[in-house]
Amino acid sequence: MLTEGFADATLLTHVGWSAMRVFGAFVLAVLTAVPAGVLMGVNRVARGLLDPLVEFYRPLPPLAYLPLVVIWLGIGEGSKVVLIYLAMFAPLALSARAGVRSVAIEQIHAAYSMGATRSQVLWHVIAPAALPDILTGMRIAIGFGWTTLVAAEMVAATAGLGFMVLSASKFMVTDVVIMGILVIGAMALGFDVAMRWLERKLVPWKGRA
Repeated sequence: MLTEGFADATLLTHVGWSAMRVFGAFVLAVLTAVPAGVLMGVNRVARGLLDPLVEFYRPLPPLAYLPLVVIWLGIGEGSKVVLIYLAMFAPLALSARAGVRSVAIEQIHAAYSMGATRSQVLWHVIAPAALPDILTGMRIAIGFGWTTLVAAEMVAATAGLGFMVLSASKFMVTDVVIMGILVIGAMALGFDVAMRWLERKLVPWKGRA
């Protein structure tokens, strides 16, 4: 696989394409879902507008709306990234909302009593308190991203781990299927270990009385 490859691409090529799709979608999800979740947590109007939409599409399997994504965005890289992005958006937004809602009201009142503005309360009280839940949401979201990768790479992909596994399964190449599963699992595990290390650095108080 490293030298001869499979389906006209080496293993590193497959890994590179899949990593680009998953982590590209992850960055987009963090930049949009976390602010949306925070907004749902601090604003009733935003919660009333966004929460039903997120809760409606969250249980839907990606294969259910895959045809719509292809019809609207075509069969290029955009549709693959968007499909993975949608799978990540809901857990990230809901985790951010839960983190904001878990902030003790006494902390907020104490900050206001000392003259803090609304933006200062948001950045110095609410955001640090919600950060553990947001980081947990990131770990959950990346898992959804990897599980959606195979569905995303069903759409006219020419390289990628999901595409490699699907192609190998059609020709009963069991060793390549097993290797693809192991590589996807190893990459997901590596990201989870990195997130746990980041969590210990950013929120060392988590889990302590």
